[in-house]
Amino acid sequence: MTTTSGLTSTAAVSELLESTGYLTDEGLATITYLALAMGRPLLLEGEPGTGKTSLAEALAAGLDRPLIRLQCYEGIDASQALYDWDFTKQILHLRALETAAVTRGAERPVGSEATADPAAGNGLATEEIEKSLFDERFLLDRPLLKALRNGPAVLLIDEIDRADDEFEAFLLEILSAWQVTIPELGTIRAQTPPVVVLTSNRTRELHDALKRRCLYHWIDHPGLAREVAIVRTRLPQVSERLAEQLVTVVQNLRRDTHLIKPPGVAESLDWAQALVELGASELDLATAAATTGALCKHREDLDRVRSSLEKILAG
Repeated sequence: MTTTSGLTSTAAVSELLESTGYLTDEGLATITYLALAMGRPLLLEGEPGTGKTSLAEALAAGLDRPLIRLQCYEGIDASQALYDWDFTKQILHLRALETAAVTRGAERPVGSEATADPAAGNGLATEEIEKSLFDERFLLDRPLLKALRNGPAVLLIDEIDRADDEFEAFLLEILSAWQVTIPELGTIRAQTPPVVVLTSNRTRELHDALKRRCLYHWIDHPGLAREVAIVRTRLPQVSERLAEQLVTVVQNLRRDTHLIKPPGVAESLDWAQALVELGASELDLATAAATTGALCKHREDLDRVRSSLEKILAG
């Protein structure tokens, strides 16, 4: 089977992602390949900072397609995700029609019959004016419509678990048919359906109907060797020694069940970048303690991490 851009195997997908700096394991590369080959959305769940969003970014870069991102949040609705009308331009359009009608009226010969209807004075029926207000030039493409109309693209639906049940049901309809009906314009179909990646931090359970539409993968934190490789791939200026030290600390912290928010790979990269900015080639206690704000974003976690750094670094 031939899939997107000639990617015909798991190895080809792994190489494509690696070319963008995204290192993956066989499980994630396999499910990504299958999503591309089968034309199915890919649903990624996992702890924050494990690389879910980055996978979509890497696919867009590797496939040389635009990345269209829909950031979900509580209360998001169809008009914010699909399309809306540019009311400002519509009002200006109406005013232009009224001005034209007044001008035409002023140009009529003296004694000619006046009209109180600006639409009639402009030579347009009311129905025609109403139709002109909902012309495509006034249509505002939101992410979902943009992905349908501007393919091929990679559509990232980020943190779908933050949206409510009604939006999830609406989204399922779009992903099933790859089309949307705009009452004023008709049905718009995707000529080339987008590659779709949905992410969830599992703050709530998604409905089975959406999960059945997707291929699913849970992204775990990487092991020591792969995380070191990720750090050195993204930040080649980090020495092997420093990368191993900081990743060892991070992996130990993830096993601390008392942390409010254990650090993810994103935090490992932030910490590595911070250490590089300070010119560190090795991790010592003073530098580690001073830079833990790159790892932890809660005061309680900062205090706990700083108190455990000496033991971790000594071990």
